Amino acid sequence: MDIEGYAKRGILRNDRGLKEKLADRIHEIKNISRKHALEIAGAVIVEANATLNPEGELLSPTTSGVTMGEFGVGSRGLGDFYTHEKIAEVIGRTSAVVDSSHLDDSGVVRAGGQYVVVTIDGMHSRLSDFPFLAGFHVARAALRDIYVMGARPVAMLSDIHVADDGDVAKIFDHIAGITTVSELTGIPLITGSTLRIGGDMVIGERMTGGVGAVGIAKDLTARIQAMPGDIIIMTEGAGGGTVSTTALYYGMHNVVDETINLKFIDACEALLEAGLIEKIHAMTDVTNGGVRGDAKEIARTAGVKLIFEEENLRALVNRKVLEMLDKLEIDYLGVSLDALLIIAPPEHANEILSCIWKNGVAADIVGKIVKGKGAELIMGGESHDFTPRFRESAYTPIKKLVGEKTPGDFEKMKKAVDKAARQAIDKKKHIVERLKRD
Repeated sequence: MDIEGYAKRGILRNDRGLKEKLADRIHEIKNISRKHALEIAGAVIVEANATLNPEGELLSPTTSGVTMGEFGVGSRGLGDFYTHEKIAEVIGRTSAVVDSSHLDDSGVVRAGGQYVVVTIDGMHSRLSDFPFLAGFHVARAALRDIYVMGARPVAMLSDIHVADDGDVAKIFDHIAGITTVSELTGIPLITGSTLRIGGDMVIGERMTGGVGAVGIAKDLTARIQAMPGDIIIMTEGAGGGTVSTTALYYGMHNVVDETINLKFIDACEALLEAGLIEKIHAMTDVTNGGVRGDAKEIARTAGVKLIFEEENLRALVNRKVLEMLDKLEIDYLGVSLDALLIIAPPEHANEILSCIWKNGVAADIVGKIVKGKGAELIMGGESHDFTPRFRESAYTPIKKLVGEKTPGDFEKMKKAVDKAARQAIDKKKHIVERLKRD
């Protein structure tokens, strides 16, 4: 619980009983006396008041009036993709070979005559109570993002934040999950950061964090290189953090075991060892937002159209995972499958597939790239629209309650987000100019 935010909301509505209410919330969570809870509440209110109305450009945060949840940020749908486009605008032009404007899995710069590939992945927010699982899946995700750029990972780093009342052992359990992947792949975890969420101002046991990775490449397989005439290959997928979360919060815990594998990494290592990366135009991992989300991003970045065969896609989803998703009426094309998508010229398809098969990973051709825009799905011989929904497939009970439909005022919210992005850019320019003058 964010007690600083609670205090600020109470101050703004002139809540005369704020101190007592806040003390109640603190007393519910912390094993302390009522007197001490009141003392903490009083101190929080003092600090909240001190920062409620800051003056000056540096201390005045940019606001849009649109919340993360309302706009679907982090939910890997239309609102999330739009926000990431705005992030690229705020960053602006860079000297990178691949930067955020490409909507790729990682960023790339040139250094010492090589491509240096860098990525960061956040752990799944619903795996806070399962630190080992969270660590395993976020580490694997970070390595995937390096591999799909045609690079070989060389190091990992971690960032762990545990709220004030969280058990210290969460840190160790989480790192154990990360280093399980590290030891199996030979890619070391070499540095990191460990902090409390919000310091003294966030109480409870929530944990969050991320894992970053760095890799080196000779040839890149960025999304922008997809071109008409290419075929699309997908490897088998059993999901990761998202599928684990679904299984956990619907009480189908046995399905979690299906997600514990390194088949994606095995396939990528096989392609690197066989020297086939130079024959591949683009690669990506099917993560949150599913094939729907990846198709949209590839189509936009490369200026092409993607056509998928639903029957071939379905056959590559882990049987137990697919049965669970079908039973819960969750669209398997709109969630993270943790499969590998490969886009390559058709003349190299057999060689690529044979290489993957030899290493014990299932794969097949699932579609093709043509001229045009967007994506479509061929299902039962008929063409269907394949655009992502406002949010990824609702894969937990609370997500089903929130829903996937685009809100009626989405266009209005987009304009507010546009304005906020412009204001952030203006602030950056003002500070840059000031520091240059100084």
